[in-house]
Amino acid sequence: MSETVQPLVDALFPYIGYLIPLPIIIPAVAAALALIFCRIPNAQRRIVFFSLLITAVVNAVLILIADFEGIQTLQVGGWDAPVGITLVADRLSAVMLFTSSVVLFSVIWYAISQGVRDGTKDEPVAVFLPTYMLLTMGVNISFLAGDLFNLYVGFEVFLVASYVLLTLGASAGRVRAGVGYVMVSMASSMIFLLALGFVYSSVGTMNMAQIGQRMQDIPEGTRTAIFATLLVAFGIKAAVVPLDAWLPDSYPTAPSLVTAVFAGLLTKVGVYAIIRARTSIFTAGGLDTVLMWVALATMLVGILGAIAQSDIKRLLSFTLVSHIGYMIFGVSLGTAQGLSGAIFYAVHHILVQTALFLVVGLVERQAGTSSLRRLGSLMYSAPLIGILYFIPAINLGGIPPFSGFLGKVILLQAGANEGSWMAWVLIVGAVATSLLTLYVMMLVWAKGFQRDRADAPEGNVALARPAPLSDITDEVEFSSRQDVGRVPFGMIASTTLLVAASTSITFLAGPISGVTSRAAESAQDTSIYQYAVLGDRADDPTRHLNQKERYTGGADSYENRRSPSPEADPPASAGLDARTDPEAGGRDAHSTDVKSPDAAKRKDISDD
Repeated sequence: MSETVQPLVDALFPYIGYLIPLPIIIPAVAAALALIFCRIPNAQRRIVFFSLLITAVVNAVLILIADFEGIQTLQVGGWDAPVGITLVADRLSAVMLFTSSVVLFSVIWYAISQGVRDGTKDEPVAVFLPTYMLLTMGVNISFLAGDLFNLYVGFEVFLVASYVLLTLGASAGRVRAGVGYVMVSMASSMIFLLALGFVYSSVGTMNMAQIGQRMQDIPEGTRTAIFATLLVAFGIKAAVVPLDAWLPDSYPTAPSLVTAVFAGLLTKVGVYAIIRARTSIFTAGGLDTVLMWVALATMLVGILGAIAQSDIKRLLSFTLVSHIGYMIFGVSLGTAQGLSGAIFYAVHHILVQTALFLVVGLVERQAGTSSLRRLGSLMYSAPLIGILYFIPAINLGGIPPFSGFLGKVILLQAGANEGSWMAWVLIVGAVATSLLTLYVMMLVWAKGFQRDRADAPEGNVALARPAPLSDITDEVEFSSRQDVGRVPFGMIASTTLLVAASTSITFLAGPISGVTSRAAESAQDTSIYQYAVLGDRADDPTRHLNQKERYTGGADSYENRRSPSPEADPPASAGLDARTDPEAGGRDAHSTDVKSPDAAKRKDISDD
């Protein structure tokens, strides 16, 4: 396969400096155009739809280039780090970007299709679409940011957008939930800003690569305190126990399609930030034991909360919290295998969780409710929706051979290889959580799909009509509810796309796990990341308008990462070492292992 893809990568690689900022620029421009054309709904929809489609294609290209050529960076304006702003496209960020773009495209396809069929003039579409693109831009900034301040900026951009999306329609319930969400998010942002102040006062920089170098010289107590502050900020956004209480109260009140995006992406940005901080900055792993306990509590508390719920959206919100614990489990192990499992599981969970929330939207449209006290007979009245629910449900429950099972196996194996008693406790907790998840998913199946609706305690009550974005609370007798008609093709097609994407991970597990393994190994080797961002002149930064002039490449390429490498601890020394320093001539020296045609030229320039 590599021989087939390599010519494409070679053809696109010279344009990497233009490709890296596109996931940020395209949504920003699309948001502006959507506002300009707010009175022309068809034009607005086409702008947003094709913008997200193009973004997904760009992100797929970034995965190929990052995997074959190694970490790619863009020094904005040509100003070298740490003076300038650096955007980093490595395997980890590219994988998260592409997965998120698939979700964002599917949800907007779903939203446009439902809005065309079920929407009214009262639907806040003109606000929804530009805000949705701002959310996309914020998420992409977070994944590409090479410094903590711009990571904070990305967080704030998508949080501001999420405030609007959460309160669409301005009903009493949504405003109440939005107020709580805003207060928690503001508290998280203030803690994040406080942590940024601690970091800058300690090491004098915001660039993550340079922080990782200088943090080694900071006293252990100070370093642990800073890491703990960042973990609190990121933990709130990732909704880990005990910082998760806001999520089940906020997400279920939003429209199903908005909840799908929130569940699939926003918490994963928090997990991504934890991974980046743990691998690029705080490599010593001083709080790994704390993360293990947090992972265990998150898995168990989340799934026990899900068992007690009668509304599917609220139930899925608790399972969302629970399965964040699996990702924290992988990070807490501090090994490349554990990190690879966390990334693999994040990709799986983004697709599956979003698909399930979209299915709930289909259920609400056809049955007039998402409450298990009212649902029934869906397998007979809407068999296609039943199939679309069943596949991701058993996937989330970890039934082989689906990706949920494969991701859990990778994590359990990583925990067993780590071998500590706490790792084995986590393995037991992960297995118990998986079984309870399967129980919860089958409970929804039994009550909502197989049970006769007449047997439901409140089966005679339903919402009067579908509400894509606005909050409709008018209830009628289910027997007198007007026929909502067939499900629009786009709603079925977008949901099917996500179900198929999550299922395809099963068949593509080998290549995907290969990419996640190389992403984990690259993240663990901090010297590679530091050199890719800072180059070899970090102490004397200049301006290079030509990206190729900055540094030699190759140590992180596919050629050097394709073979599984033994577990290794991150380098203890700060900065470059003999394995990555071009002037040291080590095994992975950038000057000798380069496979790209421009390698010699880049070396000559750097030597000058």
